[in-house]
Amino acid sequence: MDSLPLWLLVVVFVAGAAVIWVAGIQLSKTTDVLDDRLHLGSALGGLIVLAVATNLPEIAITVSAAASGSIEVAAGNILGGIALQTVVIVILDAFGRRGKGVKPITYRAASLGLVLEAVVVVAVLAVVIAGSQLPPGLIALRLTPDVVLIAAIWVIGLFLVQRAGKGLPWHESGAAPDTTVPKPRGHRTRKPVARMSTGRAAVVFSVSALATLVAGVVLERAGDAASSQIGLSGVLFGATVLALATSLPEISTGLQAVKQGDDDLAVSDIFGGNAFLPVLFLVATLISGKAVLPQANASDVYLTALAALLTLVYAVGLVFRPSRRIAGMGIDSLVVVLLYLAGVGGLVAIALA
Repeated sequence: MDSLPLWLLVVVFVAGAAVIWVAGIQLSKTTDVLDDRLHLGSALGGLIVLAVATNLPEIAITVSAAASGSIEVAAGNILGGIALQTVVIVILDAFGRRGKGVKPITYRAASLGLVLEAVVVVAVLAVVIAGSQLPPGLIALRLTPDVVLIAAIWVIGLFLVQRAGKGLPWHESGAAPDTTVPKPRGHRTRKPVARMSTGRAAVVFSVSALATLVAGVVLERAGDAASSQIGLSGVLFGATVLALATSLPEISTGLQAVKQGDDDLAVSDIFGGNAFLPVLFLVATLISGKAVLPQANASDVYLTALAALLTLVYAVGLVFRPSRRIAGMGIDSLVVVLLYLAGVGGLVAIALA
């Protein structure tokens, strides 16, 4: 796509983003049906299906970038995607449910289960930072110890979240007394699409997944070519424009969940996806045959720290449950916006250094 003019690359990029948005909505609807019909509604199964379904663009971009040797784009998309997907909670807070007397999303969805999910995200990101300091030659069987540990923490986190969903030794099972009714983490509880058979749901899910995968590859190729033409660094593009485009499924499904009262589910989807994204480093390592994290540059480590900071802000918000709204959002969401904007400014400074 390097030979295409800039205007055509922009059209292709926007078209790919539109496909991901529409396919993301269909993935959400058909996942509801399949969870109900195939009895996949456990917290463990729901988290796995949901994490894979809503992160198909990131999977496609990571595989494509790793196969072509563009480790910088893959790393920037994964780590920048975590920071930006955390900001998606701001969008859900500000535009999901509006009106007089509506509390912020962390007030409505507060529970120890969500705090636990945030802790898992921070734990995974800590391993990412530690892995960036390992020697690049520490690899065996096309794997490095850091990516294996990340995958192990993610699996352990799934079991802990599943156990928390069954109950915790706290009053109200770890949920604040006046929140929305707690749902099992990662289990979609909205009503399935009416009159859709299991076979049709499976077909629609498969077609939507394929469309998302193809659109993800198109986004990566068109975006990489466009960023080269305008002189935008790969890491800056991956952490901002590309990460925003690939976050469209989380935005579409999250807004649906919030509008239907599944506030805790919407936040859980974001944290669950963010914990899953670093697992893609294992995929990138297997495909490229190289130790990905030891090759991380300063901007990658910076984005990891930013993502952990934003996650911690919401973890604190879930504990303290701010009830006041400023500019249509909770105080914690406002802090996240300010920190993210400052973080992007710092990323630009690193890219220009």
